[in-house]
Amino acid sequence: MEKRKIGSSTLESSLIGLGCMSLGTEEKKAREIIEAALESGITYFDTADLYDFGVNEKIVGNALKKVRNDVVIASKVGNRWKNQKDGWTWDPSKSYITEQVKSSLKRLQVDYIDLYQLHGGTLDDPIDETIEAFETLKEQGYIKEYGISSIRPNVIKEYAERSQIASNMMQYSLLDRRPEEQAFPILEKHNVSVMTRGPLAKGMLTEKTFEKASESIKKDGYLYYSYESLKETLYSLLERFKEDRTMNELALKFNAANPIVGSIITGASSPEQVKSNVRAVSGDPLSKEEYELLKALTNGRGYSVHRI
Repeated sequence: MEKRKIGSSTLESSLIGLGCMSLGTEEKKAREIIEAALESGITYFDTADLYDFGVNEKIVGNALKKVRNDVVIASKVGNRWKNQKDGWTWDPSKSYITEQVKSSLKRLQVDYIDLYQLHGGTLDDPIDETIEAFETLKEQGYIKEYGISSIRPNVIKEYAERSQIASNMMQYSLLDRRPEEQAFPILEKHNVSVMTRGPLAKGMLTEKTFEKASESIKKDGYLYYSYESLKETLYSLLERFKEDRTMNELALKFNAANPIVGSIITGASSPEQVKSNVRAVSGDPLSKEEYELLKALTNGRGYSVHRI
């Protein structure tokens, strides 16, 4: 599988990464999915201390022990579970980040985390203190690189300009092109890779298309699309490309066509889903004409809040 460099760092990621949040807590089933990913050439695995109260990190760590030096393990920090575990609070402080990484290292059974990411962020955060925390962990060898996970252009701008982040994880798909207007230019300027999540738009950019539209989407639409305009857009995509590309293929290759994308993070509930995503992104990339047509058929409007 194609490998891409993550920002200006020395890390490289497979074009498709496995988002581990949806693995669940049944270890045997989760391990089968992770093994299918490894067999398919996936080398990037994304987890977080928040997922299943840390159980997700334990499962990922167990499954990747034998291939530790061949993979990129990414985790996240900043969301602090309440004592009752009935919710969490936001804590981007240096003290919390530098302490919490030790718990993640233990659960993952590793000496260092390849990419440690701030799991959110606002302009009200102590940004310099947060950056100092990640820089300290990097100097101490607990992490190789660090990044953020944000869809807020104003927050992204602060970190891109004031820190050495290698990456930013954010939602991006044919149906959510909001990052293109403000976020991507900032990240490109500072050589920061985008790790995209949600490339299949809750399953609507798969072969199941409308079957995956929830009742809330049918009622309220999806982002800037009413349900009627969403149907029109999806029908247009299906009609224009029915002879040449599957919907999965269009969705994943649209992400892949942008050089700022370091990895396309897809979740999976079965080994076959992993293999299907890898097949969809393999083969001939989109032509320039196909890429421009996809942009013409979809909504490219930027973010309406948290703008620069």
